[in-house]
Amino acid sequence: MHPPRAAAAGRTASPATARLINDRLALQLLQSEGPLTAGQLKTLTGLSRPTVADLVERLQQAGLIAVVGESGAQRRGPNARLYGIVADRAHLVGLDLRTHSVTVAVADLLGRVRAERTAPVGADTSPDAAVATALAVVDKALAAAGADRPHTLAVGAPGLVAPATGRLGGTDSIPSWHATLVGELRTRTAAPVLLENEVNLAALAEQREGAARDHDTFVLLWLGHGTGAAVVLDGALRRGASGGTGEIGFLPVPGTGALPSATGCDGGFHSLAGSAALCALAAEHGLAVPPGEPAGRRGAAGPTDAPPAEALVRAAVTAEEGGTDPAATAFLDALAARVALGAAAVCAVLDPGCVVLGGEIGLAGGAALADRVAGRLARLSPLRTDVRAGAVGGRAVLRGAVLAARDAAQDELFAPAG
Repeated sequence: MHPPRAAAAGRTASPATARLINDRLALQLLQSEGPLTAGQLKTLTGLSRPTVADLVERLQQAGLIAVVGESGAQRRGPNARLYGIVADRAHLVGLDLRTHSVTVAVADLLGRVRAERTAPVGADTSPDAAVATALAVVDKALAAAGADRPHTLAVGAPGLVAPATGRLGGTDSIPSWHATLVGELRTRTAAPVLLENEVNLAALAEQREGAARDHDTFVLLWLGHGTGAAVVLDGALRRGASGGTGEIGFLPVPGTGALPSATGCDGGFHSLAGSAALCALAAEHGLAVPPGEPAGRRGAAGPTDAPPAEALVRAAVTAEEGGTDPAATAFLDALAARVALGAAAVCAVLDPGCVVLGGEIGLAGGAALADRVAGRLARLSPLRTDVRAGAVGGRAVLRGAVLAARDAAQDELFAPAG
């Protein structure tokens, strides 16, 4: 769907403001549609031919667009020139921080990844050494992409990001080097550094390129080593007063035998659907719990141990598809019943219409788990809710970071001086 036309803006806004609106509209079209001729820009924007000619000249002088070809073999001259965004006008950096790894992607202004690097961070690594490792990974990724410096960086990390201050906080389990790294990046690069909760970034990726592309309102339910959620209402991410929207691990639910507290989520939904709880559930159903496997991935994690619960769920889905293991079917049914409890509570409050299952366990369960959760949820709630497996894949956090960096860069660059 094309962006709304901006021709009317010039009748109510000042000439300078109208130029900014029209320029941004043209750039958004070039981003979504690819290279266009001036005539095609005129048709899609509804602007006059002289107005389009002026904006094309302005954007070329700003270094944001350039002639990239002609529209057909039979057409020559100015009217046939295809204009496209100069993708290398800015290099964007996305970081996915984990407890034991850091992954970096460098992308161009169109969001195309030019280089990606990952490095492990050992459990016994000092905070200073961990920061040095992360900074070295950023440098290597930039060099591999042929970039001198980043224009904008976006960092995804576990924990609470306070909307008022942009600072990272949370429980004692959050590595201290995460917050230190963000400060070092801001000092070293002199570039804008955006900090966002990892699940929120995964939701951004699902909203733009994944399972929620057709929904303005949805909830991403993150099922991994821990549990979390991201809430998107009317197209906008909702963070809450302290950045705590989606801390569903603390949600009191039946079946845990305890209640969560201000210092820990044991007794909350986490105790039903976190990785450790699912390993115990598998054991109850007679399934062998595998050890962690090398090179496992949570989001874009590097060579760390794969969560056993992820391997269990994946194996159970495979076994059921082969019709070889009734215990696997019973385990998946029990898992879906637990996940549905958390989803039902979210739906009762927000009525999102769509729940996307993400994280390692959500991705491992795929449609088999999502369909089961949908069936359970339909019995728990009168609100019709579509339940889907995440579609972006294991790199949802990293992809969300790249998209967030691109949005921020475009907010600045797509508003050239009039």
